[in-house]
Amino acid sequence: MTRKADPEVILEASHLSKSFGGKPALRDLSFTVRRGEIFGLLGHNGAGKSTALGIFLGMVEPDGGEARIGGASVQRRRAWALRQAGAIFESPAFYDYLSGMDNLKVLMSYSGGFDAEAALRVVEEVNLGDRIHSRVSTYSHGMRQRLALAQALLPEPKLLLLDEPTDGLDPEGIKWFRDFILRLREERGMTVLFNSHLLSEVEQMCDRVAIVRQGRKVYDGRLEGIADEEMTLEIEADPVELARACYGRLGGRELAEEGRVSFPEGTDPAVVARELVEAGVNLRRLTPLRRSLEDVYLEVTGSPEGKEEKS
Repeated sequence: MTRKADPEVILEASHLSKSFGGKPALRDLSFTVRRGEIFGLLGHNGAGKSTALGIFLGMVEPDGGEARIGGASVQRRRAWALRQAGAIFESPAFYDYLSGMDNLKVLMSYSGGFDAEAALRVVEEVNLGDRIHSRVSTYSHGMRQRLALAQALLPEPKLLLLDEPTDGLDPEGIKWFRDFILRLREERGMTVLFNSHLLSEVEQMCDRVAIVRQGRKVYDGRLEGIADEEMTLEIEADPVELARACYGRLGGRELAEEGRVSFPEGTDPAVVARELVEAGVNLRRLTPLRRSLEDVYLEVTGSPEGKEEKS
């Protein structure tokens, strides 16, 4: 029976846990993805991202918890739940001796039939029209990724699940993929969840992120503002002791980087400048700095503890 749930939530991880050979890969992982969002599952290799996606696709059985798509349990009603989703999981596998189109025919026959007209439309959409009848053995890595994307889109899913979709692509391929995903959301209202360890991609594409470290969620929230929860200013001023007294009055704290001072969210740089000048400080430079997603990521995860196996 389909679980009654918030109709705006299309995907839900509820207390997912999984171990392999006694080593925990996921530890009580929970998050939700709402319709129309681009959601990033971010973490180092080995953090548990691919394990979570495998559970959503019914390819990995969790030790505890449940995954739901459109309110339907993947563990109890896999076929029903997965009707709503398309996916690229790990390295897409194709029959190299067949053409791209023949691969789509074979693969789509496994899940309900092949619609030639729809296939041609999607093939043009992913820019494979001029090579779709060539053998896949002649395809570049980027072309294989676009063929995988065509396969994922053919069932006309409401949700796309993508496992490191830009891994191995050149800069041009990464930009094409990013623009295409953003266009899918804009034109179709598509919901997308993708795993990544590339901070720049997440920052440019996602509305919200969950950051995972060693199987545990350490952050879950919107990108808007997470890199700016505090106002960081780079200040060159003297005398230093007098300037420090001003920082203290405004709730500021000096950071490890010389000349950088962090102030509470909403602090107006003009107010800081006025406080310094009125106190008799010689203010030579005051520059607002934006904390990047990388700064936030490192704060909540700490430094990588060596290379871990991908899970």
